[in-house]
Amino acid sequence: MSALGSAQPMRLSAGDATLEISPADGGRIASFAVAGRELLVTGRTAPMQWGCYPMVPYAGRVRNGRFSFEGRDYRLPLGLPPHAIHGVVYDRPWRVDDANTLSIELGPRWPFAGRVVQRVDLEPGRLSVTLELHAAEPMPATLGWHPWFRRRLGREGAGPDALSAEAELELDAGSMYLRDAEGIPTGRLVPPTAGPWDDCMTDLRSDPIVRWPGVLELELRSDASDWVVYTEPDHAICVEPQTGPPDALNIRPVVVEPGRPLTATMEWRWRSLGAAALG
Repeated sequence: MSALGSAQPMRLSAGDATLEISPADGGRIASFAVAGRELLVTGRTAPMQWGCYPMVPYAGRVRNGRFSFEGRDYRLPLGLPPHAIHGVVYDRPWRVDDANTLSIELGPRWPFAGRVVQRVDLEPGRLSVTLELHAAEPMPATLGWHPWFRRRLGREGAGPDALSAEAELELDAGSMYLRDAEGIPTGRLVPPTAGPWDDCMTDLRSDPIVRWPGVLELELRSDASDWVVYTEPDHAICVEPQTGPPDALNIRPVVVEPGRPLTATMEWRWRSLGAAALG
């Protein structure tokens, strides 16, 4: 474990799982391997496109980087012009507080003062992560995580030229947010369409599952109300728990006040599908 305040990676292991968190890269989970297989997209490419990073104090896009709060208009930096996206902490260094905890101040790109705390716990068969947004003054906010799961994992005992297992997503959502021509939710809910998706789902009837047939099954749990599901890339699948939909600062704002933090939990549980399931 690195020293307090250090930007050196934090490493945890339990059972067949190993985990690396990079404080320097937005406090993200930089690597998550089960039985020696890396489940996340790695490589330190563009900050929005790898690992599993926290999105605070807004998750997803904010239309044109603009919102209003308590009678005042605000403008945010455009992380994906013409829109703001994914908050202000995923591309900045975090502080290491202890062996499982990181924190960061919201900083100058957000017009309100506050602090974010993330705690990561790993035990055999289970990873749990908690986010807390502590407001120093009232503010609108959402938060969540953006994991990039690899679409393909190698099969057990297979040589380097063998076919890999292609990820499948099991998702049972009651509703989906309708998107407009800019790809941003309007606030209206509709029945889910067929994929591929870059959409926000809600009213889930069961926990999502990412399954690599014959290799591994990963169950995703969260107390967050909404899930952005991104299945368009050829190399990855993103299943993102969020406390509100994209552009929530405009369509469904939640006010966070001093002494009443906004919190969310995310949990991953996995099981090996083993050689017997290769078929």
